[in-house]
Amino acid sequence: MMSKTTKQLFTAAALAACLAIGAHVAQAEEHHSHHGAEPAKLTLNNGKKWATEDNLHHGMTSIRNALAADLPAIHGGKESAQQYRDLAKKVDDQVEFMVKSCKLDKDADAMLHLVLARIIDGSKAMAKQKGDKGRRQGAEKIVHALEDYATYFDHPGWQSLK
Repeated sequence: MMSKTTKQLFTAAALAACLAIGAHVAQAEEHHSHHGAEPAKLTLNNGKKWATEDNLHHGMTSIRNALAADLPAIHGGKESAQQYRDLAKKVDDQVEFMVKSCKLDKDADAMLHLVLARIIDGSKAMAKQKGDKGRRQGAEKIVHALEDYATYFDHPGWQSLK
């Protein structure tokens, strides 16, 4: 039987862990607020794709590759809840990396935020949804966000998931 002090320590540790886990996602979700008002939808840069940079290439390629590795199991209905959580963690780690190393101009950054918001939503669904359908929909949301990334951002050598 645990003492009252031990229970209080465990409760405090659990609360701290929950706060730490959510902190990096919250940081990513609010990262671009310092750039002013965001556009309502993705658009091209005067008819051209938005410029990108190496850190963005690395992060988006890593997300694409992690998703590509799991897509056969996802489509086959064989991806376990733990595999979805692991995939969500990989995605979250790359989003956090991109947020910390953001070097885009203000307008490109605002456009990227729209893509990252959908990736974050998809990752949350994969990590937290109960039932395969909700987790699969989270993965699909990320696939669509990656398609939009390819449509609106100039990423040399980008390979579509399709």
